[in-house]
Amino acid sequence: QEWQNPFATWDPRDFCNISEIVLPMDTYWSPPIFILERVNGQNPELNYMVLMHNGSFNSTRPYQVTLTCSLVILKFPFDTQMCNLSIASFLYPVTDFVMKTRRTPAEIMKDSQSLFLTDGEWKFTNLSIIEYTEMMDDKGFSVVTYVISMERRPTLYILNLILPTCALYLLDMAVLFGPSSLEEKINFQIAIILGSSMLAVILNNSLPTSSNKPPIIGTH
Repeated sequence: QEWQNPFATWDPRDFCNISEIVLPMDTYWSPPIFILERVNGQNPELNYMVLMHNGSFNSTRPYQVTLTCSLVILKFPFDTQMCNLSIASFLYPVTDFVMKTRRTPAEIMKDSQSLFLTDGEWKFTNLSIIEYTEMMDDKGFSVVTYVISMERRPTLYILNLILPTCALYLLDMAVLFGPSSLEEKINFQIAIILGSSMLAVILNNSLPTSSNKPPIIGTH
């Protein structure tokens, strides 16, 4: 966060060339912001800010939060999700408090990709920023929304679910139309049904829950 305070300025030549100082957050006014999609998280312990001689404040506070996100899993495990991270302050109307982004989406995306510590299930693909005014009780409030696009890495699901399922169905067709006797076909069909049941249990534990549109892979 960066903001200006014209009442907190000084001439460095009058104070031993000190051009910036570090102060606690409660020393001066600081912008109160909220993350709208936040459901849980840890508040930052770094409660300090840097004050420049020209009245410019700078505060870097790391947040670790859990957000709500509406998922569309119809194409699981080849799905792409878009989640919003909305930052707002409903204590001051837009006439008194306006938020703007300093960096472009490309710069933020580049920095975000460099900060990833693990190569997990999701791949960060795109980031866009929307600045708008939210109307509440006939008052407008400044809101900045980061739209984050993520793509699921399907390799693990292909190896553990899709390939074994396809192999079972191909084997089922080969036995069904093969020259085997009726008794051998029945025994093999029972074995395939048991194997399909085990894969269905594994699939049920792996699929994300959905009440509206279940994944296509779970309906076959």
